[in-house]
Amino acid sequence: MNQTKVIRLAIFASGNGTNAEALIRHFQNHERISVAVVLTNNPEAMVLQRAKRLNTLTRIFNRIQFRESGEVLVWLKEEGVTHIVLAGFLWLVPESLIKAYQGKIINIHPSLLPKHGGKGMYGSHVHQAVKNSGDPVTGITIHLVNEQFDMGKILFQASCPVQVTDTPETIAGKVHQLEQAHFPAVIEKWLSEAVTP
Repeated sequence: MNQTKVIRLAIFASGNGTNAEALIRHFQNHERISVAVVLTNNPEAMVLQRAKRLNTLTRIFNRIQFRESGEVLVWLKEEGVTHIVLAGFLWLVPESLIKAYQGKIINIHPSLLPKHGGKGMYGSHVHQAVKNSGDPVTGITIHLVNEQFDMGKILFQASCPVQVTDTPETIAGKVHQLEQAHFPAVIEKWLSEAVTP
């Protein structure tokens, strides 16, 4: 197991994993940062296939392993994980994990928080809410994670216009472009500032 990199990321994802794949690719040849492991609560998640194609370790866990037994935290320590990225991960992070990685867990949310955040607000639910609200803009928010859904300190936001003719699907496409354009670079900047040379 190669633990020579200063920063070792764990990526938590529940679904398709396009953002996770972008991060793995972005840090593949980075001199200080590597993706150590991809974890998911969904055995059917496409992110597992994406990670395996890129020779990245994967782990699948259930609610007990995540919230009660502390097994997931043990895995993270075994892999020398220093920071955690949530990339389309749908469960609330337990307090034990937040305490172990205080200020070292980051999330991306597909709206301009504080709008359209909170429990149950993910993926298509968010884009439908944006459409229903008539908001002229939406975007992405990258923020630190605390004990509440989407309430941590905001580090970065990027926006895109919403046209009257947009559907939740076309809004999702615009937001996804923002995610792909900004997420890896913002993560790299955050990590570079977090660790002194």
